[in-house]
Amino acid sequence: MSRVILFNKPWGVLSQFTDDGPPREDRRTLAEFIDVPRVYPAGRLDRDSEGLMVLTDDGRLQARIANPRNKVAKTYWVQVEGLPSDDALAALRAGVALKDGPTRPARVRRMEGDPPGLWPRTPPVRFRKSVPDCWIELTIAEGRNRQVRRMTAAVGHPTLRLIRARVGDWTLDGLAPGRWRAV
Repeated sequence: MSRVILFNKPWGVLSQFTDDGPPREDRRTLAEFIDVPRVYPAGRLDRDSEGLMVLTDDGRLQARIANPRNKVAKTYWVQVEGLPSDDALAALRAGVALKDGPTRPARVRRMEGDPPGLWPRTPPVRFRKSVPDCWIELTIAEGRNRQVRRMTAAVGHPTLRLIRARVGDWTLDGLAPGRWRAV
């Protein structure tokens, strides 16, 4: 039977078990949090992003989740700079032009207040009194490099904080940052 682990990756943690980059003491990895042999991430989450990662020992499941051809939906809570207009949200829904080609249409909605169960981030997101921000929920079935950040920037609303809340049917519900559970 396949082993599946859900992990709430904190900000600043690499989505791999070893750091292949130049030696630096400030680069944390999954090994600091997960001591389970032979499980591997099914997809990546940038160092400056937070939230749900799925890890498994099943290569087929890993490929199904990670490969964009399989169109596994991933939902993100995105704190953006400014207050996106209906036109900006419609552009995300239609798909936006990026340097590496147009994105597929996304599901997107403005959130009322903070996401449920939101935890403080260390370090905190920069706050500017003169520039409002808001949260949107964005669901995509692709997985290009830094795609959500590039999409929100393309419609004029840079991402301030990015949390992956769902991968397929799996969610972050009840999972604190830095914690994992087997499913």
